[in-house]
Amino acid sequence: MTETKVNGSEIKIKADETIDCYGLLCPMPIVETARKVKEMGAGQVLEVLSTDEGIKEDMPAWCEATGNEYLGLNEIEGEYHVFLRKTTN
Repeated sequence: MTETKVNGSEIKIKADETIDCYGLLCPMPIVETARKVKEMGAGQVLEVLSTDEGIKEDMPAWCEATGNEYLGLNEIEGEYHVFLRKTTN
C-alpha cells in the first residue's frame, strides 16, 4: 500500500493498488487504468505511475466520463502519481 501527498498538500492517500505505466504514451495509461479498475472493488484507491504529461488532463476527464472519483496528482521530477477511487462495482 502506497501513501503520498497529493497536489502539494498535506492530504495523504493510501492506494490499495498501483499500476506502472512508465514509458507508455496516450492512450495506454488510460487503457491500463480501465483494465485495472474493472478488477477492483468499489471504494478502492488506485495509484497510476506515469511519465506521460498528458495524464494530467486525461485522467480527470476519464474519471468524469466513467463516474470514478479523481483524487489528485503528485508530480515528482517528470513522474506523475495519479490517484482515483473506484465508485461502483
